[in-house]
Amino acid sequence: MFGKTNASSVQLLNWCGYDVVTPGSQGCCGALYAHGGNLKRARECARANIEVFEKLDLDAIIINAAGCGSTLKEYGHLLHDDPQWAERGWQFSAKVKDLTEWLAKSEVRNQKSEVKLSNRVTYHDACHLAHPLRITKQPRELIRAVVGSNFVELPESDVCCGSAGSYNLTEPEMAERLQKRKIENILKTDAQIVVTTNPGCMLQIQAGLAKAGATEIKVMHISDFLLLFASKESNFDS
Repeated sequence: MFGKTNASSVQLLNWCGYDVVTPGSQGCCGALYAHGGNLKRARECARANIEVFEKLDLDAIIINAAGCGSTLKEYGHLLHDDPQWAERGWQFSAKVKDLTEWLAKSEVRNQKSEVKLSNRVTYHDACHLAHPLRITKQPRELIRAVVGSNFVELPESDVCCGSAGSYNLTEPEMAERLQKRKIENILKTDAQIVVTTNPGCMLQIQAGLAKAGATEIKVMHISDFLLLFASKESNFDS
C-alpha cells in the first residue's frame, strides 16, 4: 500500500550517501501478532528476520513505520528466554533505527531547500514512535529545518488517532472518538499538510479528514514530505 513511501525513504538515504539493501526474504516484523498476544508467532517472525539480516554487513536497519520499529527494537526482549536466539535478538535490535533518528544526523536537516512552501505544516506523533521509543524531537527538527516558521504544533499531538494497529477494528467506537478528536485538533491549526511517521496513522487521519469534509488537507509520511526538499531532481508533485 505504501510502496511509494518506501521508495522515498530509499531515495533520502541514497541522497545522504548510504547504500540501501532490501533483502527479498525478509518477512513480517511480528508486531500485530505480539499486540494480539500471539507471542509464539511473533517470535517465529523475529527469528526469521534475524537470520536474514545478520547475513549482511549492515550499519543500521532502517524502519519507516513506527509500529513495526517498536517491535523490531524489542526482538532481544521478545527472545530473552531463548538461549539460542536471545543474544542474536539484542544484536539485531541494536541496529534498528527509525528513519527520523537516522536522518536527523544527516545532511537532510542542513539542506537549503529550493522548494518554497507557503503552506502551514503540522506533525502528528505516532504512538509507537513517541511513547515506547520516545522519538519526538527528531521528526520536528527535520520538518522545521525545511519549513521554518511554517511549522505549527498540533494540540495533543501525542494522543492516539484511533488507528493503533488492529485497535480500530476491534474497538471501532472508541477508535472513531479518538479519530474525531484528532481531526478537531488538526483543524484548529489551520495546517494544509499533516506529517506523520506511520501508515496506520495516515489511513486513520485521511479517513477522518474525509468524514469532516476537509479533503484539501494533505496527510504525508515524513519521507515523502522530506523528499520535496532533499533534491532538485525530485519528481514529487507538490
